[in-house]
Amino acid sequence: MIAKVEPLTTARVLAGPFDYRLGDELEGVGEGSLLLVPFGRRRALGVVVGLAERSELPPERLVRPIAVLDGDLPPELVRLGLWVAREYCSTPARGLALVLPPGTGTGATRRVAPRRTLVARLTAGGEEALRADGRGLGRRQRKALEALADGPATATALGHATLRRLEERGLVALSAEESRRRPAIPPVGASNRVRGLTEAQRAALAAIERAIDAGRAPKPLLLHGVTGSGKTEVYLRAAEAALERGRTAIVLVPEIALAPQTTHRFARHFGDSVAVLHSRLTARERYDEWARLRRGEARLCIGPRSAVFAPLDGLGLIVIDEEHDASYKQEGDPRYDARQVAERRAAEEGAVLLAGSATPRPESLHRHRRLELPERVDGRPLPPVDLVGTLGAGGPLHQRTLDALDEVRRRGEKAIVLLNRRGWSNFLSCRTCGRVWGCPNCDVTLVLHRVAAEVACHHCGWREPVPAACPDCGSATVARHGAGTEQLERELERAVAPLPVFRLDSDSVDGTGGVAGVLRGFERVPAGVLVGTQMVAKGHDFPEVTLGVVVDADATLRFPDFRADERTFSLVAQLAGRSGRGQRGGRVIVQALDPEAPALRHAAAHDSAAFLRGELARREALSYPPFGHLIRVVCAGLEPGRATAAAEGVRSRITARGVPVLGPAPLFRRQGRHRAQLVVKSPERAPAIAAVRAAVEASAADRKLRGASFAVDVDPQ
Repeated sequence: MIAKVEPLTTARVLAGPFDYRLGDELEGVGEGSLLLVPFGRRRALGVVVGLAERSELPPERLVRPIAVLDGDLPPELVRLGLWVAREYCSTPARGLALVLPPGTGTGATRRVAPRRTLVARLTAGGEEALRADGRGLGRRQRKALEALADGPATATALGHATLRRLEERGLVALSAEESRRRPAIPPVGASNRVRGLTEAQRAALAAIERAIDAGRAPKPLLLHGVTGSGKTEVYLRAAEAALERGRTAIVLVPEIALAPQTTHRFARHFGDSVAVLHSRLTARERYDEWARLRRGEARLCIGPRSAVFAPLDGLGLIVIDEEHDASYKQEGDPRYDARQVAERRAAEEGAVLLAGSATPRPESLHRHRRLELPERVDGRPLPPVDLVGTLGAGGPLHQRTLDALDEVRRRGEKAIVLLNRRGWSNFLSCRTCGRVWGCPNCDVTLVLHRVAAEVACHHCGWREPVPAACPDCGSATVARHGAGTEQLERELERAVAPLPVFRLDSDSVDGTGGVAGVLRGFERVPAGVLVGTQMVAKGHDFPEVTLGVVVDADATLRFPDFRADERTFSLVAQLAGRSGRGQRGGRVIVQALDPEAPALRHAAAHDSAAFLRGELARREALSYPPFGHLIRVVCAGLEPGRATAAAEGVRSRITARGVPVLGPAPLFRRQGRHRAQLVVKSPERAPAIAAVRAAVEASAADRKLRGASFAVDVDPQ
């Protein structure tokens, strides 16, 4: 028997899979097995992607695997990993690396070492000794046997020396067993009220259950519900329906740190059936959770985009919460979109795909079957939204906003303020000579972070102390321009004193626990203000919030991106949804330079239907997604001309296949590398992907372009 193996190497172009001869001792090897194989002069971890009766190579040229490694992959995940590699113009090794057990490295032998614990169990002799009232036993020995009568216990709890003596007498049995560590799930939002389902929720759930019973939905389902309409409750009951039918489920959230309420609600409802997978767990925790899913001990997995590769058998449902969120797109190679991967996996495994959002993407609205939740579960109206023009304003907060915040302070309520820009000021300049402080590695300005007393680049991480004077002219008149969340936090502390102000952005928190800690702090105080970047608008449910504020709401409209209107509408609508969920109701103030921008007017009216109709019509006229497909290729090099030459080479190879290309166009220098980009805009997806993949592989092998790097982004966000 021949094993078709993909060695997990770092080579960009590798003409695999490779054939290895299986002996009788390797009879159990099959698709998904992990092997240690000889590969050239090295040893490599390999994934079996198929079996064959014979090879094109003569038998004497085939070598045998060195060893079979512990653990294996479901064949469905092997095929999914290879599909990701093809669809997103990556390598099989990188595609398969997405589905490997956590801690399995491409170095072939690097694995998470199992943690062993000595466990004691009562033997028949021990039970007889207890029935004899423990005669002939010491006090500690008798207490140990009494404890073991209630079930097995660890040697650490009962004492190693005591248990060893009892083992010598045949009264207990000791065994080294693998111990598992469960990740902590912070109880943010644990006070969620349990209600009966609304009529709209029942109708949506019935449609989902019918699709699960049918083995799949004819089209993916889109749960389009206003903020506070009870989408999470529908997800929970849909997952319950899948588990009751003997199926399993995956629930994807945009970022695990920003969805503690959803995670806690599922864990509270399903108990040990829930596993959590995300990158901020320890290696031990990730492996243990993965193993529980693989063994079937956990049947529901919650996590961010990587959880779409959870090793579940009998998959019946995949939920994508807040499906509009750009966090579902992976930034590094392979640059997969978890929403597309989930759709592929659901189709291949006969599962139902359920995406949900109050502000769904135009692509989802166009392609999915819509289930609607048009009202909040408590029947309360969505909060009124005031659009406030800030042209010529003297500070980050408009007077109308300051008056509303003062009312929150006087009434002892809560407010959430969003400014999607961290730091203190956008950039520094010298008032005398005009010098602007920029990053030495990237063609961007440095952002002032006053708390850390430094200016920093948000692209490469370069940091330096805040300048006391201009190094060019010696002037001490250094001006600060713009405002970020640090400066806004200080303004709010003055405006609402003595109420506490909590800041939530990537500078103020460290990891999942830090985010949950800030949210728990805001939840526990009777009154206060939460300020931060888009983190504060993602799925949080605090009924006491009566005021929502968006500062510089139209900043995203100034980006040269065809999704700018969509993102602006979503950001404002999502933040507006955090207000008015309690008995006191609420209001929202949106500050903008141009308060008459259509995206803002639609968000203020809570009219997603009108916004999406207009957005779809515009995209159809311009052949943008979902009516066309985009692929971005970024070429980079240390010399200015290297990136342009590489981009020209890729462009000529793509156009030779009859696929239209825009560019190349220069990009700003990043991390010391000059860059140029191409954009493929095509009505046909598969031919465009094939042309780009072939062109990039040929260019990467071209000696004339040595030193250039290539990054392919299918469906760029």
